[in-house]
Amino acid sequence: MIKRVVADYPLALIALLLTAFGVAMVYSAGQTDARVVADMTAWQRQLMWCAVALGVAYGVSRASVRFLEWVTLPAYVLSLVLLAVTLLFGSGAGTARSMSGWLTIGGVRLGQPAELAKVAVVLMLARLFATRREAPKSLVDLLAPAAAVLVPWVLVMLQPDLGTGMVFVGIFFGMLFWAGTPWPLLLLVASPGVSLVLAFSTGLWGAWFLLLIALVLWYKPYVVEGVVLIVANVVMGVAAPVLWERLNPYQQGRILVFIDPQRDPKRTGYHVIQSQIAIGSGGLTGRGFLEGTQKEGAFLPAQTTDFIFAVLGEELGFLGVSVALTLFVFLFLRVIRVASRANDGFSSLIAFGLLSSWFVHVVVNIGMTLNLMPVTGIPLPFFSYGGSFMLSCWLAVGILIRVSAEGRGEADALPIGLRR
Repeated sequence: MIKRVVADYPLALIALLLTAFGVAMVYSAGQTDARVVADMTAWQRQLMWCAVALGVAYGVSRASVRFLEWVTLPAYVLSLVLLAVTLLFGSGAGTARSMSGWLTIGGVRLGQPAELAKVAVVLMLARLFATRREAPKSLVDLLAPAAAVLVPWVLVMLQPDLGTGMVFVGIFFGMLFWAGTPWPLLLLVASPGVSLVLAFSTGLWGAWFLLLIALVLWYKPYVVEGVVLIVANVVMGVAAPVLWERLNPYQQGRILVFIDPQRDPKRTGYHVIQSQIAIGSGGLTGRGFLEGTQKEGAFLPAQTTDFIFAVLGEELGFLGVSVALTLFVFLFLRVIRVASRANDGFSSLIAFGLLSSWFVHVVVNIGMTLNLMPVTGIPLPFFSYGGSFMLSCWLAVGILIRVSAEGRGEADALPIGLRR
């Protein structure tokens, strides 16, 4: 089960550069006039977690892919147990005090089980899809994968943690795509969610519903599946107002503020407004490292975690943001290469599933700092302060290095749906 490490140096180097960049920004974000000790020393704790994470990545990179396949089910079950325990004994932290996302025992926060669950779900979906020699063609083919995602998704949403819930959805659809699922089926699977979002406008929902009927008639799923899809979309459209009322007030506020930040500038809209001011003031080259005024005055909430991108934009400007985004693009392209060169479907799907998780994190985190997406409290990979999140990021890097080491680009070894 122990393999010699054949390092993917470009992948490791990109991850190291992102981590070093992130630690520097965590250090800067902690230097404020408020002199909060926890923020000022956050970079030191982040360095400690980075050291632990690198050790974890190295250990995982020495385990064979077959070992990862063997450990998939135990890891998945363990993640579900930890998520369930978190609902009973969990607590919030920082700006997420109202949720129970951190496993807390004896008043000590041990970490966020949801981070382990993301990796476990990727492994489980990879195992389920890899057992098929053909790409999914119907809703029946997706029952087992959907159930594998639905159970942890429900446990996470009960915390409630909308941001992590979005990551699970992104992983599911990303891996469906990589498994070769036809795009009409992808759209049909996503249709109830689309109906839920468009239900605020009768006209838009009606137009979407007509498009859905046309898509069902064209793709021609089984009659039962077509009926289920139509009914599900109608139910989502009708249930939207009920679900809205069941949201916590702060969740409703985040959505309303996304539409108009000025409706509550001193409370729910405060995060977004301050973030936009910080990023906008950075200009081309920024105010300079450690020189951000919004950051220094501690006007930015969660500036070492969820809104660290705003610190980056204010202090290093467009050029600094471009460097960070370029590193992420290189990381994504490298992982796609790893997935494409994998020897088997299980390895390939793991790689693309981990990429999907990172992609959702980056898009949603940056989107919420720019008010392009609602504030969901989702961290930026390798940048945001957080031990369990850093561990999960480097756990993924270790897995990818192992997959890369065993991959030889033999496309014929992949399932039909994964041959590209």
